[in-house]
Amino acid sequence: MTDPRSIRIVIVDDHHMFRTGVRSELTSLAGPSGPATFRLEIVGEAGAVESATQVITEQQPDVVLLDVHLPGGNGRGGADVIRACAGVDSQAGSPVRFLALSVSDAAEDVIAVIRAGARGYVTKTISAEELLTAIGRVADGDAVFSPRLAGFVLDAFGAAAGEVAEIDEELDRLSAREREVMRLIARGYQYKEVAKELFISVKTVETHVSSVLRKLQLSSRHELTAWALGRRLL
Repeated sequence: MTDPRSIRIVIVDDHHMFRTGVRSELTSLAGPSGPATFRLEIVGEAGAVESATQVITEQQPDVVLLDVHLPGGNGRGGADVIRACAGVDSQAGSPVRFLALSVSDAAEDVIAVIRAGARGYVTKTISAEELLTAIGRVADGDAVFSPRLAGFVLDAFGAAAGEVAEIDEELDRLSAREREVMRLIARGYQYKEVAKELFISVKTVETHVSSVLRKLQLSSRHELTAWALGRRLL
């Protein structure tokens, strides 16, 4: 039996009790005896911009759970951490990925960390199971956002009114099946999940995704998510 993969994370929040609670919840689900399909290794914690930058640089995690409001830095909280860690890779060799986890759902907070380079933004109303899923998807390179924040992400990606007006013409390039696959992939579904949802093979999903990216002149799933969010298709 193959051992489940391990995702190394750092938790950054200025409230110690919150960090303790997140650690406990995630460990119960994705620790050595938890039910999750992958394991989480929590390799560090921090409560301020400077300490977060130091532990991320030293530990090289796969994913950082990042609050947007933190003391220190230039006063921009989580955005300062992301910028300070630009170019830092995980131990696996891929860029460290940031998932904002905040009580705030204010547009300015969402836009600030997305523009700084966060791969996702979820609010603290999220369940432990949902957070675990979000961590896994961000680790895989997907973009993950709480659904009600889609409008803010639209602003963050700078979609202009003219771009939105072209939505019908762009969608006309895709077949009905390609549109179904596009929406699921843009929402962060894995190929196997899309195949199960649509009752098609994984190979067929891969073929459709390649076709969608080609027709829309996009190069990655991340760009596809941004494209779909910008046109309010999710």
